[in-house]
Amino acid sequence: MRYRYLGDTGLAVSEICFGAMTFGGGASFLGAPDRNWSEFGTVDDQNVLRLMDMALDAGVNFFDTADVYKNGTGEEFFGQTLNKVRDRVVIGTKGRWRVDGDGPNDLGATRHHLYEAVDASLRRLRTDYIDLYHIHGFDPRTSLDETLRVLDDLIRAGKIRYIGVSNFAAWQLMKALSVSDRRNLAKFVCYQGYYNLAARELEHEIVPLAVDQKVGITAWSPLAGGFLTGKYKRGEGRPAGSRLSEATPAESAPLTDEEQAYDIVDAMRQIADARGASVAQVALNWVLAKPGITSAVIGATKPYQLEDNLAAMTWTLTEAEVETLDKVSAVRAPYPYWHIATVGADRKLPGDVYPA
Repeated sequence: MRYRYLGDTGLAVSEICFGAMTFGGGASFLGAPDRNWSEFGTVDDQNVLRLMDMALDAGVNFFDTADVYKNGTGEEFFGQTLNKVRDRVVIGTKGRWRVDGDGPNDLGATRHHLYEAVDASLRRLRTDYIDLYHIHGFDPRTSLDETLRVLDDLIRAGKIRYIGVSNFAAWQLMKALSVSDRRNLAKFVCYQGYYNLAARELEHEIVPLAVDQKVGITAWSPLAGGFLTGKYKRGEGRPAGSRLSEATPAESAPLTDEEQAYDIVDAMRQIADARGASVAQVALNWVLAKPGITSAVIGATKPYQLEDNLAAMTWTLTEAEVETLDKVSAVRAPYPYWHIATVGADRKLPGDVYPA
């Protein structure tokens, strides 16, 4: 296993982060009790334990979940499986959405909700501290001052060690970092966002911001909901019940351009075949080769999938291979990014991520 430091914290985490979104039986997600969990896959109890053992044996020390993942089921499994190695692992969880209760204050990034949410997560995780706590999404009804103050209080109380965000816009993250500076509060050290070869929007602002401000990035869905494993064939449609079937919501793993995504898979397959590797391993290695990325969050549902994903840690892409994949996955940047890249080219140095 390979390890990287999370932002500028000095905390070493594995390049593969194992996620628990699919652990356990059916339950609600993001406050939607009628959400079809089959689109995400479900791991039964016996396989959860096997997968966790495989990840630990491979040297994975970074584990990701959220209170809303099947109403805390992911946290409960982590509490069951990680308590014996608690001092050797980094557990990340998240809060902000509704988990239990239907009251008007049972959600949000408020002092009221976060105190309750963190305590509930600690109980499910069977631990007295959370290594990395994310605000799972922006709360437009709560000031960042309030959110950051309560997170700072929770850090001072020893319940949280580091804080991060997930799915924020760049201006929201930068505003939060500024508030922390002005108020002398703990800063967000991690951004978890959707990023892969078929969806590179994160590169417009989040990646340059994170590199500039030394915020680590963890990429969720680096395989684009399974599309970048190569299992979907051009012109054959998508299997009913699969995560990317036409019947499932698009937000499960949106592709920037589906036809281009098939071209990307074709290019990855050539690299994979030449290396005796899998298409999924190529996709993971590309993400990990990009600026600002600390870790790729994977969510295998079968042991063979996890074994294959972990094998990506045994090799790396060459610069030429990365360039090939960059070209086939490139899309025209929207304004003002194309303008910034054009007029800023005369000031760009090797290794710069901005201008793009």
